[in-house]
Amino acid sequence: MKQKLDSAYKTIGEVAKDLNLVNLKSGKLNTHTIRYWEKEFKQIRPKIFAGNRRYYDQDTIKTLKKIKFLLKEKGFTINGVKKFLLNESSFKLDEINNKSIKSTNNNLKLKVEKISNLIKEIKKLS
Repeated sequence: MKQKLDSAYKTIGEVAKDLNLVNLKSGKLNTHTIRYWEKEFKQIRPKIFAGNRRYYDQDTIKTLKKIKFLLKEKGFTINGVKKFLLNESSFKLDEINNKSIKSTNNNLKLKVEKISNLIKEIKKLS
């Protein structure tokens, strides 16, 4: 079987496979997730050629990978990802650790633990 060039357009199924969007129960590709993201994010605009089939270029695939990373790995909401993509020039993916919901909860937990320890120390001194 021939390999596609990296610069070639990819179908929605190929993109879903690259992004590992697979239903764990059935093993089928979750292409509906990509179609939903198309509706939510204006940055995702596939080329539509003959037969109303969607084809994605490399820039669009990179954007889809960012969206998946932010949603699934970093715990962003849809609106959070939209804001991130609008302000993308001022952020890098490596710098978002302190901007995600998960890291915010971890920071809050650490602060609560510190306060709790300080209160215990004060009670011991009294």
